[in-house]
Amino acid sequence: MSLLLDAGGLIALERDDSETWALFRRARRTGQPPVTHGGVVAQVWRGGTGRQARLAAALRSTQVVPLDEALGRSAGVLLAGSGLDDAVDAALVALCRSGDRILTSDPDDLAALASAARLDIDIIPL
Repeated sequence: MSLLLDAGGLIALERDDSETWALFRRARRTGQPPVTHGGVVAQVWRGGTGRQARLAAALRSTQVVPLDEALGRSAGVLLAGSGLDDAVDAALVALCRSGDRILTSDPDDLAALASAARLDIDIIPL
């Protein structure tokens, strides 16, 4: 079981939300680091020295998967099946396996994508 983070999850870590950090740390202790992909990082990363220290620390402990052609195709299939249009969210759901959890600020869309993927995942709203 993995914990996946959308942009809202990473922003919550950056804002030092204690509940989000507790979930993040619990996931790390299981031996499976939290997971996201490069498109999600692009949504939140603004860089610069000292600007996003908490986010940088979280990303060091997160498995960041490349948003490559295979993941893009999987995401596209989910978009077709759900009627939605957010490729970044679809790619995150495409990384999921049944039993995974997604920490999100967009629970309705992620639930629709999970349904299109026929996945039994836990959507944790922020």
